[in-house]
Amino acid sequence: MSVSLNFFYKAIGYSKQSLHQYIDRQLKELEECGYLEIIVKQIRKRHPTMAFRYMYELIKPEVMGRDKFIAYCTELGLMQKRKFKPIRTTDSSGVIRFPNLSAELKIVRVNQLWSSDITYYQIGDEVYLITFIIDNYSRLIVGWSVSAGLRTEQTTLPALVMAVKRRKGIDLHGLIFHSDGGGQYYAKVFLEYTEKKGLLNSMCEYAYENGKAERVNGVIKNNYLRQWGCSNKAELIRNVDRACANYNNEKPHVELKMISPVKFEKNV
Repeated sequence: MSVSLNFFYKAIGYSKQSLHQYIDRQLKELEECGYLEIIVKQIRKRHPTMAFRYMYELIKPEVMGRDKFIAYCTELGLMQKRKFKPIRTTDSSGVIRFPNLSAELKIVRVNQLWSSDITYYQIGDEVYLITFIIDNYSRLIVGWSVSAGLRTEQTTLPALVMAVKRRKGIDLHGLIFHSDGGGQYYAKVFLEYTEKKGLLNSMCEYAYENGKAERVNGVIKNNYLRQWGCSNKAELIRNVDRACANYNNEKPHVELKMISPVKFEKNV
């Protein structure tokens, strides 16, 4: 019997040990496949347009490589097609501006440069403004607000107040606050608050000079909010909170070596 088995192992090109190792790998892969579909579908609900390569970094399967993982997810029909084209919203022409302090700045730490932008989201005949503030070093969304009004007290100011509170206990004096030339960023009440907190106001002339904040606007609006849908302001507020939490805590970033902003900040 042992002779025939040895002949069998030789015939298929495996030793007894290597054959069992191969079978073990196949069984582990089948086991992974059993729960991968469920996990990928759950991630798809939380991150409707996340690419498979990002999902791979998030899940980190033990015995399945990235290419095989992508092929597996594609075979399952889990490829997400884009339903919406990104909408550009910034028009900063003809407004008062502070000097652009970010132009030649080398960003080396958190709380060195924050940037902000305002976008809109329409529900039926109602248009709401969403303000985001990000830390340019960690890509963390530090503050945000949703408003039906255009005033500074409804848009940029509550977002900045949130950001400062989230950095509680940290001296923010000298932090550069960068934005486009929107009036909500140079209103008296806003400038009084930035002066009180020791922040340095900075503004861009062209949209590409505030690219990181604009990209976050597009990601949250087009990759999350539009995918989930919102029927009223209360639901929009909940979904913005949810999207920011998912983005900060879970979404891998290429610039952060494929980890989330929260994890990146913990590591620095």
